[in-house]
Amino acid sequence: MPTPFAAAIRPIPHFIGRFERRRVACRAANDNAVRSGSDAVLRDALKHFARHGLGAAEAARTEAEQARFAGDHQGYQHWLDICRTLDRRMASALSTRGNRPRP
Repeated sequence: MPTPFAAAIRPIPHFIGRFERRRVACRAANDNAVRSGSDAVLRDALKHFARHGLGAAEAARTEAEQARFAGDHQGYQHWLDICRTLDRRMASALSTRGNRPRP
């Protein structure tokens, strides 16, 4: 005979007023403190990650460098935004490095 299962839900203590319960529930949100940019950049970054896996940030950095050295400022900014979405430190190092080639 199957036993019904219901996951335990930890209720908010009864001594917290109705207002407090509502305020606690409203605080739940995405824990990303910094948005990397628009939804289009996020979508492109996710597609890029799907193609390249864990090496996606490095591939985006390479694309950004190639666009910069080709003089394509818009392409460079696009790839820098994708790199920033995937790895902020790598993108920061890329943007502060100037036009020096990577060793």
